[in-house]
Amino acid sequence: MQSTTVAPSGPLIALIAGEDSGDQLGADLIAALRARFPHARFVGIGGTRMLTQGFESWYDIRELSVMGFAEVLRHLPRLLKLRRDITARLLAARPDVVVGIDAPDFNLGVERKLKAAGLRTVHYVSPSVWAWREKRAEKIGQSADRVLCLFPMEPSIYQRHGVDARFVGHPLADRFPLVADRAAARDALALPHDAPVLAVLPGSRPSEIERLGTIFLDAAARVATAMPQVRIVVPAANPAVHARLASLLSTFAVAGAATPLLVEGHSHEAMLAADAVLLASGTATLEAMLAKRPMVVGYRVAPTSYRIARALKMLKTDVYALPNILARACGLGNRLLVPEFMQNDCTADNLARATIELLGDSERRGAIVAAFEYLHQELRGGLEGHAADHAADAIADLLPPSPAGQA
Repeated sequence: MQSTTVAPSGPLIALIAGEDSGDQLGADLIAALRARFPHARFVGIGGTRMLTQGFESWYDIRELSVMGFAEVLRHLPRLLKLRRDITARLLAARPDVVVGIDAPDFNLGVERKLKAAGLRTVHYVSPSVWAWREKRAEKIGQSADRVLCLFPMEPSIYQRHGVDARFVGHPLADRFPLVADRAAARDALALPHDAPVLAVLPGSRPSEIERLGTIFLDAAARVATAMPQVRIVVPAANPAVHARLASLLSTFAVAGAATPLLVEGHSHEAMLAADAVLLASGTATLEAMLAKRPMVVGYRVAPTSYRIARALKMLKTDVYALPNILARACGLGNRLLVPEFMQNDCTADNLARATIELLGDSERRGAIVAAFEYLHQELRGGLEGHAADHAADAIADLLPPSPAGQA
């Protein structure tokens, strides 16, 4: 009688990622999970990085790349249809676990329905419960069996509401050295070693460049007027942003100052090369903090989004930049660690004045760098290994036991 060899099978793991940052998190997570479950199958919504890890994407990740009340409202019918479709498909596939990666406005609704149907659900990247209404943590628990947190102050908030949450470390903390190499970064960008450098990052999306590009580049021109020796480097996140910034920079002319260096990509190198960074609020502020670079932060959301958030009293914090939020949460006091200018306060004059003050005060910059080094250690949380490995361990706990002899 001829024997039949049965191919080993592994768990079916669904992931739903939104935007480029979610694609990177998803790719790292898949690699870590595959090390534990070599025969696992990964399906859902992901981008090119996840695809290179063998992921099967059922929908284009760009369909989830919207932000702000106004933009979401414009795309709401399409997003609701996508949510119905992916929910139905996952209910039919019955994966062993479903991991929503960030994109809480989309993913938590999907997770809630799947959890109610008996599927195991994980939400990777806690929404900002420390900034928005804390009671939201309880609702998140109705969607996710487990929440994976990137910041050390988050699990205790969930615990107050009876929600299982694990601090897994921040992936960005793994990608930056504790001591930055400014000289190597300047060499990589062909920037001089003997001049102060200002990195300017007005956002990574075309919509952000439209709102902030002129303001930030006007501020940079004012800095160059006051300090002609300053070299300015402007990294663009993608070709579309590069083209728009090139158009805006075509009118940049400051007597005695060097023409700003516009590069595509290389945002980390630009930060590492800089003495100070002028940037839009968001994840980039965390990157600048991990690069140990003092910064000035500004931001404006769409006016409609801002009015809705103010009317609904949704925001419970009076600080916005992540380094300031982390400094408070980690016991560094209530004083702002970095200057921040939001909405109507985000003007070229305010940004330029704060940047000039920062560039002219080496003692203050040194104190900020020391605080950033401390916060970098806090984001690692004393954990051994990488954040993706801790996230994979927290997800593996929820998977059913493997048959004997299979991983």
